[in-house]
Amino acid sequence: MKEEKRKVYYIFSPFLRIFHWIMVVAIVTLFITGLFITKPPVVLGIEPTYTSFFTNWVRNIHFLAAFTFCAAFILRIYGFIINKGDRLFPRVWEGHFYRETLDVALHYMLLKPTHAPFLRNPLARASYAGLYVLVLIEILTGFAMFFAKNPNSIGSSLFLWVNVVLCDEMVTHWVHHIVAWLIMVFAIGHVYMVARADIMEAEGEASSMFSGVKFLEHTPLDACELGKESEGK
Repeated sequence: MKEEKRKVYYIFSPFLRIFHWIMVVAIVTLFITGLFITKPPVVLGIEPTYTSFFTNWVRNIHFLAAFTFCAAFILRIYGFIINKGDRLFPRVWEGHFYRETLDVALHYMLLKPTHAPFLRNPLARASYAGLYVLVLIEILTGFAMFFAKNPNSIGSSLFLWVNVVLCDEMVTHWVHHIVAWLIMVFAIGHVYMVARADIMEAEGEASSMFSGVKFLEHTPLDACELGKESEGK
């Protein structure tokens, strides 16, 4: 029997954990309803054109999920400001970031047996930053299509420039659809990396999004990003 002593690090605030699960539910809801909006199904043999009741419900659920997600994102920004552990963006201005990212990537590709310990590894930080860029594109294109039906509204004055930049509302719809699939690709990769880390490193990667803590045997290289109150032994 091997005995290991691990340190407990509190890194994920309630703001980040609540936002994470709202984001999960919202993205799944948006993706499924978005598929129905793109290609409405035939209900009981009736052509989709005449199934307006079903389509309206799907659209309303899609819009509700979108507005809920945007509201949760405000909570995420607040948590980012007040909690050090919520600052997951990559430090691209630091030279070691690229070396450490490559080190982690080689490990996940099974080309290296281990990688240096991190509270949140640089590859994960980079992927989250990429996800937020995709989410921003979805928000801009989504609201551009939503407010296009009322060109005189305040929302149209804020978002219709997206249709102008992309030259046509149909192109906006196309970009919105493609980026939705890219977010699904990210989700699949994210689940793989979390499951793999939990199985191979047993550091509480999955449970950390419920409890807010991780268990590490070695002192992580990014431990200095947390305050003393966030670390326990």
